[in-house]
Amino acid sequence: MTDRAAGLAGLRIALEADGDGAHPAAWRHSGRPPGAVLGPRALRDVVATAEDAGFALVTFADSPLPPGAGPAAAGRLEAGTRASYVAPLTGRIGLAPTLHVATTEPFHLATQLASLDHASHGRAGWVVGAAAGEDDLATVGGAALSTVALARETADVIGAARALWDSWEDDAVIKDVASGRFLDSRRVHHIDFEGASFTVKGPLITPRPPQGQIVVLVPDALDADARADVVLVGRPGVAEVAARAATAREAGAPLVFAEVEVVLDAAVPATDRLAELDAAAGRPESGRLRHTGSPESLLELLRELADSVDGVRLHPAVLAVDLPVLAERVLPRVAGPGPNRRPGATLRDTLGLARPANRFAAAASNT
Repeated sequence: MTDRAAGLAGLRIALEADGDGAHPAAWRHSGRPPGAVLGPRALRDVVATAEDAGFALVTFADSPLPPGAGPAAAGRLEAGTRASYVAPLTGRIGLAPTLHVATTEPFHLATQLASLDHASHGRAGWVVGAAAGEDDLATVGGAALSTVALARETADVIGAARALWDSWEDDAVIKDVASGRFLDSRRVHHIDFEGASFTVKGPLITPRPPQGQIVVLVPDALDADARADVVLVGRPGVAEVAARAATAREAGAPLVFAEVEVVLDAAVPATDRLAELDAAAGRPESGRLRHTGSPESLLELLRELADSVDGVRLHPAVLAVDLPVLAERVLPRVAGPGPNRRPGATLRDTLGLARPANRFAAAASNT
């Protein structure tokens, strides 16, 4: 848990970096026509700015459906692909794509995330997505899931992924030239996982990730707190965030992050910016805490939240406008010159999470 006495210096800050920003009208500040896809250069620049500013990690939202409607709507690169693209272009910041449990085959999901952890040298995270509506599931030829079925599928996919990440022990790769063996087959295991809608034999097709287990970030609405490394709490008020954070901790979640949407004062006051954005496209209700105002008032909000959470994931209304303000006037006050300004070698190190023991190696040592 965050050292509360450290105040803002102990608060981890994540950035949601999907598209042009959290507001539906954010594209108007991008210089691109409506429906145009965010290019690789813009993506690279956003993540580089976040890394230089001292963000602990950046997340990438995604959906089985295009991010818009009508003839101008365009698809976007899958979140895992975006994270993999910036992995070799960065060296410190965590990278956490959203992958959906009901529309992604569990074995491939686990493999993709393990590969991202190898590509980033231990900086991968996974934001658990749970799109499960009729249109979402139609993209993979499935039917919409009930609330109960989705909860079971979420638990099963997280469980299968965690087992697959352990299916190779840490010392399975031996590269023994004399015997011609690349790996020790005794240290590579079938997982024989049986879920409600799928089974996985295993093992994974990649060695164990550098972190041992990918950092799993679970939105609080999924009620899978006990399976998470980080629970993402989306509530409209500070008191509601604190109450939900307490519930997550009681369930065993190691870390809790608050979700906060931000519109900041820039060349134009935040209230005027928001009015202009809302006039162009109404902002749907998200259930998250929202801040509109100065960087200084955002810092006061973060101080309040630091009493109950370990970190905050910020959702800037317009990345091109709000991210520079965050980088110049907020992050330096949060991270400061201390150790939190220097991320760890892995995302787990940065977040203060221990590297888990391998379940198969631990079982063997106990026999």
